[in-house]
Amino acid sequence: MIELAVHNREGSVVGKVQIDEADFGSEVRLRLLREAVKMYQAARRQGTHSTLVRGEVHGSHAKPWRQKGTGRARAGFKRSPLWRGGATVFGPHPRDYRYAIPRKALRAATRAAYLGKFRDGETVVVDQLSAERPRTKEMAATLAALGVKRGCLIAIEAHDVNLWKSARNIPGVFMKTVAEINAYDLLRHRRLVITQKALEGLIEAARAARRPAKAPAEPAAPSEAKAEVV
Repeated sequence: MIELAVHNREGSVVGKVQIDEADFGSEVRLRLLREAVKMYQAARRQGTHSTLVRGEVHGSHAKPWRQKGTGRARAGFKRSPLWRGGATVFGPHPRDYRYAIPRKALRAATRAAYLGKFRDGETVVVDQLSAERPRTKEMAATLAALGVKRGCLIAIEAHDVNLWKSARNIPGVFMKTVAEINAYDLLRHRRLVITQKALEGLIEAARAARRPAKAPAEPAAPSEAKAEVV
């Protein structure tokens, strides 16, 4: 079991919450996290790189000089890949780098990333976050009271426009709902600030995703052999 302290907006400890590691996979699966991060980073690539092949380079395709008798090396046309300013052989072309891994694997990677945050003490639980109007100064003061100084990922239970506007101008601070957060979001931010209500919903969802343990199969009753009379 992992025990995390619950703070208020002033930074004082007002309670504790316990997390069962088994709900989040019991271990931080580094290989699975690596595959998930590779997938998310591949999807972020623009893939707009492009080079020109022989048929696309601007210029004459005429033979620059005759084949024999000049003493020069043989040449077919000025835009040959062997010449400066010529075409590119096997160069990159626009493509989509996105690919997908199984959805269950992505969810397992997200749970493993959460477990790593809980174990390493990089998670700050706050009892509640609310804002009647957008106030960046109040959000910055709350993060300072919680000991967060170099940016963080704030996880809330539902969309809140005032909270989002209060945090968007603070460098290095990003806010998302628990349903939107993936493994890449958790790994690219050192600290995680999560509300108590969001954490409770996360624990319930992780517990529901656990596979029920299979009951051991009962041994089959021995069958009575029937003697046949010949």
